Amino acid sequence: MEPAPPEIGRARVLCYAVIDQRCRPTGFCRHVVGGELIAPAAGLAICKYPDDTEYYLFYCDEDWQTVTDTCHETLEKAKRQAEAEYEGVEALWSEVNAR
Repeated sequence: MEPAPPEIGRARVLCYAVIDQRCRPTGFCRHVVGGELIAPAAGLAICKYPDDTEYYLFYCDEDWQTVTDTCHETLEKAKRQAEAEYEGVEALWSEVNAR
């Protein structure tokens, strides 16, 4: 899987992680889209929209298209949510430099 782009939608990517064999879905949270339970994400990205104080944890497919998301007050809370759902992801975050 390629690294995350600098933006997903209009949101700036702050950090991202590719979900692989180094982490495992915990089943802590179930995501349902259109009435269907979705498969584990291929990648996670923590993003911020311009002029927004919230941090968004995007659950993405292999092309970094958002399948679903959660909203958090801080970057740290978004990372904690990700770790609760994908054990081991804490060690996989890659930071994205601001451009």
